[in-house]
Amino acid sequence: MKMKKKLVLAFAVTVLALCGSAFGQSKTVVNSQKAKTMLLGRHKFSLQWISWDYFGTATVTVSKGVYRLKGTQKSRKDADFVTIDGVITEINEKNFVFEGKVVTQVSHINNGETCTREGKMTFRITGSRKYWRMQEINNPCDQVADYVDIFFR
Repeated sequence: MKMKKKLVLAFAVTVLALCGSAFGQSKTVVNSQKAKTMLLGRHKFSLQWISWDYFGTATVTVSKGVYRLKGTQKSRKDADFVTIDGVITEINEKNFVFEGKVVTQVSHINNGETCTREGKMTFRITGSRKYWRMQEINNPCDQVADYVDIFFR
């Protein structure tokens, strides 16, 4: 009887460990120390439909090796906004991979309704730009391009 209980316990521990690695976020893969340093902290954050004159903020934090990205930009005159919330799964010299949610609401796009993107998205530095731009620019809710940018500090 003791052997059977030990086997059941060992099986349960194995299942829990496998579930934890399948559903929990493993540590962020950091392929560039310079890019990691650039990403950590508070940044200007924007969606071009809201404003180029004032920005929201996006903050990258790290806990137990997992990098988290969260931010908001809101319009000053109406209900337009963009939010971002999720984890960074990989950091490279010129890009990072984000897994989470980006929500936009712009009065003249998608009948003023919110539009949600979920899943993996890539933010990339191109040319001499001083920001990472989300590469999935096609708005899935309307026929427009959204420029979601996170600026260097």
